[in-house]
Amino acid sequence: MGDVEAALDERDPEFIRRRLADTWPLVRRWFRAEVRGLELIPDGPVLVVGNHSGGNLTPDSVILALAYNEYAGAERPSYALTDDIGPTSTRSSFFRKFGAISPSPRHAKAAFDRDAVVLVYPGNNEVHRPSWHRHRIDLGGRHGWARLARDHNVPVVPAVAIGGQETALFLTRGETLARALRLDRLFGIRELPLSIALPWGLNVGDFLGHIPLPAKIVIQLLPPMTVGDDPRAAYREITGRMQAALTGMAAERRFPVIG
Repeated sequence: MGDVEAALDERDPEFIRRRLADTWPLVRRWFRAEVRGLELIPDGPVLVVGNHSGGNLTPDSVILALAYNEYAGAERPSYALTDDIGPTSTRSSFFRKFGAISPSPRHAKAAFDRDAVVLVYPGNNEVHRPSWHRHRIDLGGRHGWARLARDHNVPVVPAVAIGGQETALFLTRGETLARALRLDRLFGIRELPLSIALPWGLNVGDFLGHIPLPAKIVIQLLPPMTVGDDPRAAYREITGRMQAALTGMAAERRFPVIG
């Protein structure tokens, strides 16, 4: 467990406080960010499960992390289960200092043992779904997070975000294109997403990220839920509640981007 504990110890509250001071005001103004229900996150270990959008640079996940640290204080331990690829990965010392850790059960357990808030976004490829599917919860059937909550007897707080898929015009995940170029066989790349985004115009793969449009982003946290003996049933119930919340939030929006 030494390597796991070392990874968790990289989270740096003083670094987080400094970055909150110079980053959060800019992010909040650009996206007119609104985060509702942070008070619903209980004390003790908890798993926050969210949907996210916006291509490889996901503004809603950054907004939630910043807003929670502003609300609860950097001293309360909070971590995000993050892949080791992409701009917000555990390869970045910046995000490790913010609490990015490997999405392994060992890392999650160690964080729960510290009474931490653990954030996870299971819908890995939802960030490239077409913009006209922006009001759909799409966690891809991944219910490992529900097993994790059950195994460690921690509540799940759903976090529902809207607006991220309006920061560019997302056209397709690009599964067919990846197969046609044999990227799946040659490199294990199953998607080559296409979007219209600044400053590139046609953005292939979003490998270098993009400049997000200042779409209004709203995040609503829902009351804590308990995962019972059946993680698949919990997945259906929780994603159903998330979809109902997202549908309601979509009804509140007047126009794309404007909010």
